Amino acid sequence: MDPDLRDRVAERPSGARGSRTRPQGRGQVLAADLSGGMDSTSLCFLAVRAGASLVTATLEWAASGNEDSAYAEQAAAHLPGIQRLVCGPADLPAYFTGLGQPHEPDDEPTVLVRDRAQQQYIADAMRAAGAELRLTGHGGDHVVEAPDQYLHRLLRRHPVRGIRHAAGQRARHHWALRSAVRTLTDTSSYQAWLNGVADALNRPGDPGAAPTGWGAPLALPPWAGRLAVEHVAHLLRQAARTAEPVVHERGRHAWIQQAQTAGRLAGNIFHSTPGGAQGASPFCDDAVINACLAVSASATKNPWTYKPLLAEAMRGLVPEPILARTSKDHSGKEWYAGLTLHQAQLADWAADSRLVARGLADGPELKRAFLSPRMLDLGAHALEATLAVEAWLRDLEACPTPTYLREHADEPAHAR
Repeated sequence: MDPDLRDRVAERPSGARGSRTRPQGRGQVLAADLSGGMDSTSLCFLAVRAGASLVTATLEWAASGNEDSAYAEQAAAHLPGIQRLVCGPADLPAYFTGLGQPHEPDDEPTVLVRDRAQQQYIADAMRAAGAELRLTGHGGDHVVEAPDQYLHRLLRRHPVRGIRHAAGQRARHHWALRSAVRTLTDTSSYQAWLNGVADALNRPGDPGAAPTGWGAPLALPPWAGRLAVEHVAHLLRQAARTAEPVVHERGRHAWIQQAQTAGRLAGNIFHSTPGGAQGASPFCDDAVINACLAVSASATKNPWTYKPLLAEAMRGLVPEPILARTSKDHSGKEWYAGLTLHQAQLADWAADSRLVARGLADGPELKRAFLSPRMLDLGAHALEATLAVEAWLRDLEACPTPTYLREHADEPAHAR
């Protein structure tokens, strides 16, 4: 690999907002999430190799069959001298704790309303242990592995290999054959894709559909109001008149878009946990992103291995069982428990929704989604995104001018 991804990640523990901080040698205390996943675990080994003293956090989820903590234990056995914080569900604030409390708004909504209180608890504990910088694996999923749109180019450049990859990905993700064929043979322009997305914003999604077009699927949930559908569709059609893709190859465009999204969200993560150790997301650094993009997309993703680019970069440093892991755990049980615990708050929000008041959400549909999340068939993301916007609107009411804007209110515009 040229340039070497391991060196790029090791040398670039920078924050999404441009801060540059590197381990200065033995004695510096760094914090990191030792989740058991490949991204964050790799950062732990790189930090220790750099000579830092390490404080790690491992979260143990309650779902049966959850493997994260077992992989974290394997990693910890190869990281002597680290200081570990191991937390189970009973040790942490429940998901959605603080949902009704106003917070200083960031410049956009953030889905971190889900675990803001948990992350604050962990950040405070790491800071108390002396950590000066917290490394997170955020962005690894977005950067070191190309999106499924990589198949579009692979089929055209290397048809036999492309067909094998497409068949493997279809089996792995349970794509319907007709949908997969239609998607992979599509040659529509970026502008045509944007117009198509605008036309289908409020149509029910097909769980067996293969990834389409030039980016992540875009759709509005069933509780979106007519005004929201019309406004978003208008913006998409307006953009389609002049918009150009980042690059004129849909797989690489989607990959770069993923990386940009990761960097934006990284900024939200650290803004939402004030007072803790300074944060850094090395995978979101430009040098790391460029190192990944320099590799053929099909070398970063295939149906038979998990994150092959990162695994190869970390081979010999991270234990092989972790690099060979193909599973990815979740905290779904805790997610539903948090919603149930805060059902009264959600009922209040549904009855007095800022989104409904602005015509952006349908009141009865939104109430059904808030109070019966287990009945949803579109996953957690849409509901979390809606809660994020609702919370953000309420935070703006409570704090129309956040501190980070007040600090520069008296500066001339050219100095900001």
